[in-house]
Amino acid sequence: MSRAAGAVINLAALRHNLQQARQLAPHTRIMAVVKANAYGHGIAPVAQALHETDAFAVACLEEALAIRHAGLAHPIVLLEGVFSEAELNEAAHNGCEVVVHDARQLALVEAARLQHAVSVWLKVDTGMNRLGFPPAQTRLLWQRLTVARAVRGPVRLMTHLACADDSTNPRTRTQLQLFATATAGIQTERSIANSAGILAWPDSHADWVRPGILLYGVSPFVGQTGAEENLIPAMTMTTELIAVKSLKKGDAVGYGGAWVAPEDMPLGIAAIGYGDGYPRHAPNGTPVLVDGMRVPLVGRVSMDMISVDLRALPGAQVGDRVVLWGPDLPVEEIARAAGTIPYELLCGITQRVKFSVVDANNATAAAMRSVGQ
Repeated sequence: MSRAAGAVINLAALRHNLQQARQLAPHTRIMAVVKANAYGHGIAPVAQALHETDAFAVACLEEALAIRHAGLAHPIVLLEGVFSEAELNEAAHNGCEVVVHDARQLALVEAARLQHAVSVWLKVDTGMNRLGFPPAQTRLLWQRLTVARAVRGPVRLMTHLACADDSTNPRTRTQLQLFATATAGIQTERSIANSAGILAWPDSHADWVRPGILLYGVSPFVGQTGAEENLIPAMTMTTELIAVKSLKKGDAVGYGGAWVAPEDMPLGIAAIGYGDGYPRHAPNGTPVLVDGMRVPLVGRVSMDMISVDLRALPGAQVGDRVVLWGPDLPVEEIARAAGTIPYELLCGITQRVKFSVVDANNATAAAMRSVGQ
């Protein structure tokens, strides 16, 4: 029998979340961010499910080619740009658009003699202090790229928000003002908003928005869940109980005996661990669903297994379905318990986890959960 750990990706949830982004930013075009294997969800099936987007955004050329191999002809923006003439040629040949964010990339584009001209985005660093040119250089660099032989069409402008996930932080307003000043009078399209910008900062919507985490049904805001933003989690991480044990009071559980049974009790062992991407530092009390009921994690997470307290579910049996996160147990809650962020959990699912896809609306998904599928 193969290992029970699996991740189920709901394509209908992805489409719902894309529609939410359109409703929140109705006057913009959408660049769906599917980098990092679509935040761990699988780049090919996710891109196909999101075919109604206006464009895709990825980190690198390899991710763009995966979308092309999936049969999609959308514009694809390489957010980190390219780093060699060969990469630039391949990006242009495959209809990709490149971000130019430093002097080396600028020189590469200006010197290029391409068989196929390439579309370019100029990145302005308004305070993220990661990628991009200083705002004061925007007009000059935009003009240089506009006349470069290798560049096709209008040179677009973008920046990235550092603190949009905190709606009270004044830094976002400062970034928006810097970008507006730097790009004033330039007749071209602009992109500013990430997921948090779409949800909390309407002034950041501009011509293009770049939803990432919200497409997967997860909130970008600390202490909130996707459901509170009318989003549907696209991933359900599941496994099964592979053992049920009867503990005596005082029995220690797991490596280091880190948890001790306070009374005689049943204990469940589920086939999931940090070797599958479940967070090793999830503490005692982290919620797990067994047969639809919340039970607490106990003892240390090991490579292949976790232990759960079954006192609230004394009838639990080997083979019972276990959910680690999904629509009924938000990944945001698990991340908060483990002292990390949902992005890390979603992107950290390992290769031995079996992935499958469903295309289910809310009613169908609820019915699937109720019968333990």
